[in-house]
Amino acid sequence: MGRSQGGSSSAHRVRRILVVDDEDTIREALVDILKDSGYEAVGAINGRDGLRKLHEARTPFSLILLDLTMPVLDGRGFRLQQRRDPAVAGIPVVVVSAYRDVAVLAADLEAAAYLSKPLNLPALLEIVRKQLPA
Repeated sequence: MGRSQGGSSSAHRVRRILVVDDEDTIREALVDILKDSGYEAVGAINGRDGLRKLHEARTPFSLILLDLTMPVLDGRGFRLQQRRDPAVAGIPVVVVSAYRDVAVLAADLEAAAYLSKPLNLPALLEIVRKQLPA
């Protein structure tokens, strides 16, 4: 907390990422990697949990990493509800999926970017850096 160096410099703004993935190992690993890379990251176990966390957040999220295949509410359902809600519609989404046609699905969902599973971590971090410049 004692790191702030004067006011609300954009260099010190919080860059929060919501990781929506039902696979515990993937979600937890992504959250850890993002935190180690200087981001604030929060995990959600499915789309419904992700929407709840978006709406309950005291500090807004800057980016969403979204898996497509999940129980309760899948990635497509999450994205459709997110886009309908003006309070969170503007948060960019990066689709992370094992689907063969992930590029087509990401385009259909108007995602900012996409990445195929299994994940290439340097590629993931590069996409995140492009979406959330320092």
